[in-house]
Amino acid sequence: MAVTACQGLGFVVSLIGIAGVIAATCMDQWSTQDLYNNPVTAVFNYQGLWRSCVRESSGFTECRGYFTLLGLPAMLQAVRALMVVGIVLGAIGLLVSIFALKCIRIGNMEDSAKANMTLTSGIMFIISGICAIAGVSVFANMLVTNFWMSTANMYTGMGGMVQTVQTRYTFGSALFVGWVAGGLTLIGGVMMCVACRGLAPEETNYKTVSYHASGHNVAYKPGGFKASTGFGSNTKNKKIYDGGARTEDEPIAH
Repeated sequence: MAVTACQGLGFVVSLIGIAGVIAATCMDQWSTQDLYNNPVTAVFNYQGLWRSCVRESSGFTECRGYFTLLGLPAMLQAVRALMVVGIVLGAIGLLVSIFALKCIRIGNMEDSAKANMTLTSGIMFIISGICAIAGVSVFANMLVTNFWMSTANMYTGMGGMVQTVQTRYTFGSALFVGWVAGGLTLIGGVMMCVACRGLAPEETNYKTVSYHASGHNVAYKPGGFKASTGFGSNTKNKKIYDGGARTEDEPIAH
């Protein structure tokens, strides 16, 4: 019962995590405009992985997609790839884990097969969560670097006077959604791997009996039956050839 509950809970947590990763990937608020000390408040800019948007004070919002691939920064393309790989692995893991659930019987599937499928889906969920967390963290690091570079360019001249006004971007809501969703997917994968150990059938231990030869010098009759042994005997060892027995001291007749 505990194994079934652990497996089911891991599946549900992973499902919520994958849904969050998909939502974070599709969201536009990966980076939002920093309004601190910004005199222009009529326009608000925010950007996502696939397009950038501008929202005016009147409520009108206009978004424009990135119609280029080679012109995008390499870090942005890497984040895209990580999120897409995480979604694909998570979707495959969900499909495998559905058939691996202990409460679902498909034909004559054995528990060992379900255990292997549960372990496979758990590993996929773990990799998917790591990809999501890595992608969001890379984008956040890029935002922090650009933010401080823009700040250094803004405050120039003597006395820290603001000479130029630049648009700075800070963390958007999609980053926090991605971090939480990646963590949930990772936790769900770990729970599936733990449940795999309980689903695996116990190995049967068979008692083995070892057989040893009764002696080194053994004589056999033509039929393959043992005739005599040479342990603890002072008599001379006899060898039987073609049904005729002789002692070792007797000469061979030519």
